[in-house]
Formats: sequence, structure tokens, C-alpha cells
Amino acid sequence: MTDTATLAPLADAMTEDSAAVGKVLDAVMPRPEGPEAPLFEAMRYMTLANGKRLRPFLVLSGARLCGGARAGALRVGAAIELVHTYSLVHDDLPAMDDDDLRRGQPSCHVKFDEATAILAGDALQTLAFEVLADPATHPDGAVRSELVRRLAVAAGGAGMVGGQMIDLAVEHADVDLATITRMQRLKTGALISFSCEAGAVLGGAGEDKRRALLGYAHDLGLAFQIADDLLDTLGNAADLGKATGKDAAHGKATFVSLLGVEEAQRRARALVRQAVAHLDVFGESAAHLRDLARFVVERRT
Repeated sequence: MTDTATLAPLADAMTEDSAAVGKVLDAVMPRPEGPEAPLFEAMRYMTLANGKRLRPFLVLSGARLCGGARAGALRVGAAIELVHTYSLVHDDLPAMDDDDLRRGQPSCHVKFDEATAILAGDALQTLAFEVLADPATHPDGAVRSELVRRLAVAAGGAGMVGGQMIDLAVEHADVDLATITRMQRLKTGALISFSCEAGAVLGGAGEDKRRALLGYAHDLGLAFQIADDLLDTLGNAADLGKATGKDAAHGKATFVSLLGVEEAQRRARALVRQAVAHLDVFGESAAHLRDLARFVVERRT
């Protein structure tokens, strides 16, 4: 197990990047004024809450490794956080996972109402693409277009939304490990893959570095989801800021229900080793990403 002192530089870097992305999010989101005020208040309530901002950190880390400008990476990180937050708002709705708690506070539809939560999610998603398309993100329109296209694929039916559809379809159904793996590669892994590759796109990196970051993302995303399943089984709501035991209560098949706790832990650790190996091309410059992969399976929140 990685000790706390070893992870301290990673924690400091993540805290610094999270604060910087938070300033961009605060700047790009509308202020709660006019008759639309409840919508904007709901958007800010969810997005500026105390989340991990893991995906923006991946964007910024990739940009550091590939020579991408920090200002642009911060905006791309903000865009991916907007999309991620929209997905959480919609996932928590009664028609989806029906969760009352998110990030240690009442879910959006509980704090406001269902209609406002739906609209807040819609507005967060479209704002993400507005941020990416702005010249402030990158001076080259072709780069901005590539980022927009890649995020659209990652967030849509061939990515996150498709994974959520599979998640709903297999509830209370007998499914195999291949189905659960595919579901999570889409639902969770697609956005993580975009986050890792976006920094390479911003920096105009070569194919070797892009492949390395995508390989890392592929294994990291699956390890992250296995760790999430383990936390839902073994964790507690106070640490996580959300309800636990909900997968079992809903009759959902997960990596833990199919593999058992010990085998799920073993596979998560194996995926971390694979993820770390992909980063050899970057040498010591990728130390934070290596530590992040290890942190993902050891975290308690």
C-alpha cells in the first residue's frame, strides 16, 4: 500500500489544479440573475461543490507531458467537469439511480426540483461545448474542433450515455463479466479516456504519446470503476458523500458481485500495474500519473 507521505506531492498537485479549474468554472458559469436564476443557481450548486475533479487533473497532466498551454488545459478541464457534473445530476434523478445525496450534500433534484435538475444538466452539457469552441481554449480552430468532436463521442451514445443505457437495461438481469466491463468502459472509461488524450491534442503530441495516454486511461478507467464498486460495498456514506450499498439494493451486477471482493481487488491492482507501464515513454515526468493510478485503488472517497 502506498503511504500518505508518498502521495503528498500528488495531493498538493491535485489541490492546486482543482482550485485553478474551480476559478475557470466560476468564471464561465452564469450568475443567478433574472427569471433564469434558479437554473443558474442549480448549475453552480452542483459544479462548484467539493468534487475530486479527477478528470480535469488528467487533462492538465497530459498537457504538462505534451507541451499544451496551461490556460487552454484549464478550460478543457472545466469543460469535462461540466459534462461530468451534468451526468451526475441526471444519474441522481428518480428515473435513473434515484439518489438523494451527492458530494456530501442533497442531490440537485432534492435541493431544487426534478425539472430544474433536468434543465441544469442540459445547460451544463451545452456550456461545456461552448467553452471548448471558444478561441480562448486554443488559437487553432482545427484543435478546438477535434476537442469538440472527441468529447461529443465520449459523452454520447457511443460513450457515457450508451453505458448508462446498458446500466439501466441490465438492472435485475443475469449478466456476465464481459457485459459489465463493456458498460463501464463506456459509462466511466470514455470520459476518462478523453480527459487523458485532450492534453495530447492541445500539445500536438505524436502518436506514441497519444497511444501511451490512451492505454493508461483504458486501464485506469476500469480500475477506477472496480474501486467504486468496492467502495459501494465496503465504504461508508460519511466518507463518500453519497449513499452506499445501492448497487446491491437495486439488484445490479457489479465487478464485486460477479468476482467477489478479493478477486475484484486483485484485478484492480493488476490494472494499475498495466496503467503505470504505459507511461514509460514519459520517464519521471509522469510521476503524478503513476501515483494517481495507485491512489485510485486505495482511496476511501
